Amino acid sequence: MALAIVTGGATGIGRHLVSALAGAGYEVAFTHFRAPEIAAAVAAEEAARGATVTAHDCDAGDADEVAALHDRIGPAQLLVNNAGIQTWSPLLDLAVEDWDRVIRTNLRGCFLNTQAAARQMVAGGVAGSIVNIGSGCNKLAFPQLADYTASKGGIEQFTKAAALELGPRGIRVNCVAPGAIETERTRDEADGYAERWSRLTPLRRAGQVGDIAGPVLFFASEAAGFVTGQTLWVDGGLFSRAPWADYAEG
Repeated sequence: MALAIVTGGATGIGRHLVSALAGAGYEVAFTHFRAPEIAAAVAAEEAARGATVTAHDCDAGDADEVAALHDRIGPAQLLVNNAGIQTWSPLLDLAVEDWDRVIRTNLRGCFLNTQAAARQMVAGGVAGSIVNIGSGCNKLAFPQLADYTASKGGIEQFTKAAALELGPRGIRVNCVAPGAIETERTRDEADGYAERWSRLTPLRRAGQVGDIAGPVLFFASEAAGFVTGQTLWVDGGLFSRAPWADYAEG
């Protein structure tokens, strides 16, 4: 059975990816950050469905914890770098501590897990796939999210750099960049989240967590065997649309 590792797999998009990968036949190891009760419930729910899923407490930005995690789990066929956080603040008010925390988790965490997983893949002779979860702000700046935008823009370029270096090792690296996705977190952040973003999205709906699983499974599959260094925008067309004064939303 192929092994997949999902960082930040206890909630949100990561939680759905754990379930989707388990349903696709993967053994799944997922990380969480100091949330043992939530993580145990996820693992138990998947076990009840007959899946092999394990939870691992790991700080994505801590080099020692990440190295220990991958040494313990061993080589995986798939790594999904999903762990991420964000803070809301105007640039002029953004605390240095918040900037450091976001960059540490999102960008440093992507680097550390990619490096550790790739080392295991190379040592085990595994031709693996790494999928980084980006954002619409890979491409466009988001207001009051300077730290988050910087981290995801960095992931965009890191994906390309990693693909170039790991390609000769048989390891493919790609990025899935979601648009406006309705999750428990986004619903809490804004009233009417789905309705508001549906009006702006050409497909006239907000994305759902299930919309991300298909692209991740594609990048992990042999169907994408000659695809690396690429970003797939899963945004309903949202970030392909330029501002246009006469554009009708109907």
